[in-house]
Amino acid sequence: MKRKVNINSTIRLIIMLFLGTAFFCHPRANIAYQKLYLHTWELEYITGLRIAFEGLYPDKKPKIRFNKETHRAEGNNSCNGYAAEYKLKGDRIAFGEPGPTTMMYCGEGEQQFLMTIKKVNRYEIDADGKLNLLLDNVPMLRFKPIK
Repeated sequence: MKRKVNINSTIRLIIMLFLGTAFFCHPRANIAYQKLYLHTWELEYITGLRIAFEGLYPDKKPKIRFNKETHRAEGNNSCNGYAAEYKLKGDRIAFGEPGPTTMMYCGEGEQQFLMTIKKVNRYEIDADGKLNLLLDNVPMLRFKPIK
């Protein structure tokens, strides 16, 4: 006795396997990529400081928000506005030169932020939901989500 193979059942099974695999096998970078756009991020740590973080940013901490459509990071660098193009590939990130600003002088914090963000080449969102911008595996900047 020959069994008939039901084509519709076979196709449904293949589709279910494909969707199940796609759902459960998200790479970490893909999840971080999705979370990157959900928030405005406020700086809470910067590497290489000779003065305390609160002393570097006494009034206003740098904030950035990633625009998925324009591929621009926008916000402030503690004193002046900040906007720069960025490129993402997997967990790799590169920031372009920031656009023009009003250039008020507000102490060392602004220059420290601008110099540090240029060095970044990777990003991750950690278990606490914080955005870490890294130079290879070294944390350079850490942001907390605020919106």
